[in-house]
Amino acid sequence: MPDNSYLKDFILLRNDPSKVGPVRDAAERGEVDAQYALGLIYAEGRGVTIDLAQAHYWLSLAVEQGDRDAEQLRNVVGSQMTDEEYAAAKRLRAGASLRLVDDAS
Repeated sequence: MPDNSYLKDFILLRNDPSKVGPVRDAAERGEVDAQYALGLIYAEGRGVTIDLAQAHYWLSLAVEQGDRDAEQLRNVVGSQMTDEEYAAAKRLRAGASLRLVDDAS
């Protein structure tokens, strides 16, 4: 059974970047709570450098699975993004789609 308590010890990410890896692994497996958490990690720079394109990307994946909180946060992140950051987020999304197509063949 997956550990979906990614936000439980969230404050630790400010001081321990090594905690980002397990959240990323779970997000890459498609766990919606981890995708939301990773979006928040990148939006706030918890254990990583702030990267709004990455934040938007991970939050978008959570939104696709019906996470309304992720949608609200993605809107906030989107309002803070430059055109370049938004274009980078779109490229990330296009790359993810291509990987899914390749995995299916």
